[in-house]
Amino acid sequence: MCNLLCMFFLAYVTLTCAFRYGQEDIDVMGLTFRKDLFFSRIQLYPPVEKWESLSQLQECLMKKLGNNAYPFVLTFPDYLPCSVSLQPAPHDVGKCCGVDFEVKAFCTENVEERIPKRNFVRLLIRKVQYAPEEPGPQPQAETTWQFFMSSKPLHLRARLSKEVFYHGEPIPVTVTVTNNTEKTVKKIRVLVEQVANVVLYSSDYYTKAVAMEEVQEKVQPNSTITKTLILLPLLANNREKRGIALDGKLKDEDTNLASSTIIKDGIDKTVLGILVAYKVKVKLIVSGMLGDLTSSEVSTELPFRLMHPKPEELNIRVPRMKTWYLRSFLVNSCKIWMKMRIRLFLQMMSDLENRLLEELRGLMVVTNTLGCSFLFALNCQVLLL
Repeated sequence: MCNLLCMFFLAYVTLTCAFRYGQEDIDVMGLTFRKDLFFSRIQLYPPVEKWESLSQLQECLMKKLGNNAYPFVLTFPDYLPCSVSLQPAPHDVGKCCGVDFEVKAFCTENVEERIPKRNFVRLLIRKVQYAPEEPGPQPQAETTWQFFMSSKPLHLRARLSKEVFYHGEPIPVTVTVTNNTEKTVKKIRVLVEQVANVVLYSSDYYTKAVAMEEVQEKVQPNSTITKTLILLPLLANNREKRGIALDGKLKDEDTNLASSTIIKDGIDKTVLGILVAYKVKVKLIVSGMLGDLTSSEVSTELPFRLMHPKPEELNIRVPRMKTWYLRSFLVNSCKIWMKMRIRLFLQMMSDLENRLLEELRGLMVVTNTLGCSFLFALNCQVLLL
């Protein structure tokens, strides 16, 4: 930021975490469906404190940009939710329901006044949770179902290879069916269900199937079968489903299904916005006495976590977009400075023009007065003749 600009303005940087209830087109009577969960503001210029510990990127930018670059540090409290949004319908426009984070840098004379768009730049950022280093136990579940007029039960057992899976990683599900009944198991259906719990303003649950596989192989009476089905939950296969929880999206970047929420001890769930969980549901379709009309289902569930892997490098490489954002902030600051200089110049020219117009008006008045006096004297001479 240029020093001449800062003679007239103060520079601030803010961090805002907000939960949006709905879209922009349903905002009525000036009341937006939005709640700010966290707000932090620091004064960037004139600097009120000197940052001692700078990152490697900040040090490089300070050397490259010179004395007009001012670093800052924003702190995230532990209780803030992750960036999650609910996927809108294809015909919906505007901002969707969810949690977002925004960093805004602006210049103003009075921080309490409304900031015009030409005086600020902003950047959407995300808060994500990485998979824990120590995974939990291997998920497995089993159930036994006793049918009416059947002396022996139907036994279903399912298990996963591990508890934590990464986005884009196939999920193998091993299903073992022991059919000791006189009925026939017609289908084995395996689904991955996403459960999104909106806890901020209500206790709504949105359960959506994001992946499904089915085996048409029948399990005859008094027989056992073991099958391994591969599931791959991807956003690309669920673009048309409304209400699916997604990770926060950045500009010009695609996103993915929302990661599982890890709740830390001592944190109130109601401030976490949207809680996301995943489970594998195994269903057996069992034939009835009247065929498909009286078929029944036997099911069990396996909870698991779908998350991003923790980066191996300690110093996470900063995406180019953030560097471009810093450059755009500098460019926009220079643009604001140029606009201010042009505005001051135009104001000076306007004042000068007003002075010239006043002087011209005075000259015109004097000229008109002299002209009238000359004509009056000429008329008097004509009358004397």
